[in-house]
Amino acid sequence: MKLTLSRATLEKRYKRFLADVILDNGNRTTIHCANTGAMTGCATSGNKVLYSVSENKKRKYPYSWELSITEQQHTICVNTIRANQLVEEALNNGIINEFEHFSALKREVKYGNENSKADFYLLDENGTETYIEVKSVTLFEDEQGYFPDAKTLRGQKHLRELIDIVEQGKRAVLLFAVLHSAINNVKAAAHIDPIYADLLRQAKEKGVEILAYKAEFSVREQEVEIQLTTPISVSFID
Repeated sequence: MKLTLSRATLEKRYKRFLADVILDNGNRTTIHCANTGAMTGCATSGNKVLYSVSENKKRKYPYSWELSITEQQHTICVNTIRANQLVEEALNNGIINEFEHFSALKREVKYGNENSKADFYLLDENGTETYIEVKSVTLFEDEQGYFPDAKTLRGQKHLRELIDIVEQGKRAVLLFAVLHSAINNVKAAAHIDPIYADLLRQAKEKGVEILAYKAEFSVREQEVEIQLTTPISVSFID
């Protein structure tokens, strides 16, 4: 994925979907933040912000927060919309080894008993149906990556739905898209959402495949390239 982005300095994030930044020309403006999470460690005042510009004249806030660059020079994609786009790109390019031979791909497919939509549905040459849920990972604490960064009833629901898919004899996958350059291992954040952590263990035990792929960032002036490239481990041991 290639993006053309401009730079600013973060003042503060507020009301969940908004942030105030100082542009390179010294002007202050408000940008949109497409992230419903806590964004712990991703939204510290003084961080560098890379933002995209929408040509939609009807938008109240034409600038969208895409990346943060921290004081430690960690690069983080905070726009959670990008996670699914990166996964789809990786699937179509054969980067995710676990899905090399699918013959059909669909997005936002209804499934389960709790009114859910799978991020991706794959069908392979043998007729195997695969349901994939994608989660964006950006929480980095004590040299460890975690998910979630806030309690997530929606995430809990998705794990229950994936377990049900396995019990129907179909393939179910939880795919962590790791969008923080410093994260090399993912663990359930039991200290934040113990119910989610317990459900993740149950899901693994019942046959849900738990995968994590890390993004690689190339940032050159205004040209940014992001790709999911590297499988990393998911830890289930406290």
